[in-house]
Amino acid sequence: MDIKSLEFNVSEIFYSIQGEGSRAGLPCVFIRLQGCRLRCVWCDTPYALEKKKIENIMNGLEIFERINEYECKFIEFTGGEPLEQKNSLILAQYLLDKGFTVAFETAGYLSIKDVPRDAVKIIDFKAPGSGMEKSNNYDNINYLLKHDEVKIVISDETDYIWAKELIKNFQLDIIVDNILLSPVYGKIEYVDLANWILRDKLNVRMQIQLHKFIWAPDTRGV
Repeated sequence: MDIKSLEFNVSEIFYSIQGEGSRAGLPCVFIRLQGCRLRCVWCDTPYALEKKKIENIMNGLEIFERINEYECKFIEFTGGEPLEQKNSLILAQYLLDKGFTVAFETAGYLSIKDVPRDAVKIIDFKAPGSGMEKSNNYDNINYLLKHDEVKIVISDETDYIWAKELIKNFQLDIIVDNILLSPVYGKIEYVDLANWILRDKLNVRMQIQLHKFIWAPDTRGV
């Protein structure tokens, strides 16, 4: 596979502790790709949204050589929206073939149908508080596998109730092993979300953004 011919607009590549999901706490190399058409109210990476903004043009081989420097076998494609750059699918398969664990964190408005089967797909469905609820592509549920994850960011109880109904209506807790409810940092009391989950005996994993407690909340490259 000639990954040198693959071109990417890269916002940043960094090595950090995974702050979210079922692998929270593990060292991870993040490949943040530039560009996302959504504008979520609570977005914490606004610098990676503008698709026309050229950050770092890199080819697949340059990215592969960069991530190898960290000697870490866990890679996450994030953004922005990594699926807006289709070459990410080819590079992901290359990395899988090399023995890497590969995850995609996606906002889910683009189809995940062609994401390599062995990659972990983390779909971030947008609750009403994001302002982007209409962007959700529910057809993507048909392509979820047990090892994939569903993430919903919660800004208030309305978002929580919406998430609870989404899980019930699509039986998401049967389709995937991990459903992640993530409170918006600084917007909602963590104890409130925890109490709602316990009250309703919801089969989900509450998560906080671990990296925002290790480093300052607005620190880049972590």
